[in-house]
Amino acid sequence: MLRERIAEDVAFFSSDLYAQVCAGVIGTPDGAILIDTLALPSETQEIREYIQQRMNSTVRFIVNTHHHADHCGGNYFFPEAQIISHELCRILMDSKDRGALASAKQENRDLSNAQIILPNVTFREGSLYFLVGKRTIRIFPLPGHTPDGIGVLLEEERILFAGDAMMPLPFFRDGDMDQMVATLKTIAGMGLENIVQGHGDVILRGEIDEMIASHLIYLDRVKKEALNAVRWNWPVEDLRQIPIEKCGKSRILLNGLAPDLHYQNLVAAYQKIRREESVARVPRKPAGK
Repeated sequence: MLRERIAEDVAFFSSDLYAQVCAGVIGTPDGAILIDTLALPSETQEIREYIQQRMNSTVRFIVNTHHHADHCGGNYFFPEAQIISHELCRILMDSKDRGALASAKQENRDLSNAQIILPNVTFREGSLYFLVGKRTIRIFPLPGHTPDGIGVLLEEERILFAGDAMMPLPFFRDGDMDQMVATLKTIAGMGLENIVQGHGDVILRGEIDEMIASHLIYLDRVKKEALNAVRWNWPVEDLRQIPIEKCGKSRILLNGLAPDLHYQNLVAAYQKIRREESVARVPRKPAGK
């Protein structure tokens, strides 16, 4: 597991074993704030040991940036912690993640003791603030990858833990592409020093504008390719003919997972366009009838 200090009492962790998924920790005098957990129990245990042994602390709060198990599946390692999330995150963990965990346990014995531990502090709109010494921490919605996505901003340092709102390849299968575009534009205007992505390396100040611009170009091209496929009445399977390079990204991103994620993006965009066109074709009942 990669571990890196990015500010005083602030570190991030990136998995060597699963899709470069990331977590972070903020040390405070009253206990650590953990931002997400990692996908596999062994790596979340390493984070717990780091906090206990290197920071001489325990986890007081966990922030789940969204409901996907690679970001919240390790909550059960910290039974004393308060868990913070978007309101939808708790709902989706309770409704979707339980079945997914049962299936995962059948395939991976390392997950035999895993449990779903739901957030107990939630919000829907606006921001939550923590004032810790001289540090202000803001938690706020960043939808797009999923509808329940949130970010954690260290306001003085201008460091954003963005969850999967920022990845080497934008991915919106479980979310909405238009929301993701809006979220990326919001992030671009925040004047950040660093972004900790949900997967991949930390993005430095000089790289942020270029990466977000590249993401917006990619999303625009995905939308145009999906729209053309609908116009040509392609079956969904034929979307595999649209390579990721045609939309401006590389297939080597995320340890080679990018082509599959790209295909899922195309499918999600294609299906949304189909739904919107179906709604538009429904005849409206004349007024007064």
